[in-house]
Amino acid sequence: MKGHNVRELPKVELHLHLEGGAPPTFIKGLAREKHIDIGGIFNEDGSYRFSDFWNFLKVYEAACTTLTGPEEFRRLTLAVLEESAASGVVYTEAFLSPDFCGGRDLGAWREYLAAIEEAASEAERTMGITLRGIVTPIRHFGPEKARETAICAAETAGDFVVGLGIGGDEKAGELKDFAWSFDCAREAGLRLTAHAGEWKGPEEVRAAVRDLGVERIGHGVRAIEDLALVDELAERGTVLECCPGSNVALGIYPGFRAHPISELDRRGVKVTINTDDPPFFHTTMAREYEMLNRAFDWDDGQFRRLATQALDAAFCDADTKAKIANLLEA
Repeated sequence: MKGHNVRELPKVELHLHLEGGAPPTFIKGLAREKHIDIGGIFNEDGSYRFSDFWNFLKVYEAACTTLTGPEEFRRLTLAVLEESAASGVVYTEAFLSPDFCGGRDLGAWREYLAAIEEAASEAERTMGITLRGIVTPIRHFGPEKARETAICAAETAGDFVVGLGIGGDEKAGELKDFAWSFDCAREAGLRLTAHAGEWKGPEEVRAAVRDLGVERIGHGVRAIEDLALVDELAERGTVLECCPGSNVALGIYPGFRAHPISELDRRGVKVTINTDDPPFFHTTMAREYEMLNRAFDWDDGQFRRLATQALDAAFCDADTKAKIANLLEA
């Protein structure tokens, strides 16, 4: 199957940061409009410039300074969904951060969310892509701010806001410090995921399952270093939101062939394919499919199986799933 064109297959994505999906040209344009000087975050070719993961977080936050109101988030959402739809994505769940949408003030968050939802409806109508939101506290901002974020999530839970996650610097604090926020979201009927096992090892994946009770793990790939944990994840049916291109770009693995997604899949863990922060890591969902096809000789059947697995793990309602399932079968 080498070189087979897998770009055209319909795709489901579960791990995409909305701000992290912003095309650099979009952020540059906003900076120009607002006379904000963030030229230092771009390379000469116009791409984002950063040296490692912790520098990437700083660049990410600098890019977000251009997103100053709901209208900017409406435009951002359309720009991100246009990129995803061009890769064949028919359903996506994006991480949304009230930290960047009104500073965790509930009234402001509702306004930002309305703008994002308006853009999502337009994209569904014009591009054939469905978006749902996972509200995401930022770990290195600390547990107190995470509580405010969780309240924003709980108060706006519904058809569009379907989950709570946690992102940011995995080395900041302990996951158990955020248990209140996850309990709050669970009581509001939200589904749960957490970034773990990207920069910290298998123990962090265990902590996400044990201390936060999540059903999905963002990344989670370092679980491969503990085969007893791999067996446990397979048995529990815990879903990993794998982001191979991101892991390779940040130097966690030297290349796609060294990435554990195939081995985790072989050992019965439910893996999914995602882009994380695509323009930062010079990737798209189409490129992820192409690189995995080249690395592991995966064929249409394998990609369709993983897309169905991702849809099964999606946090949206049954009607939405049924609609997307028809698109995957088409």
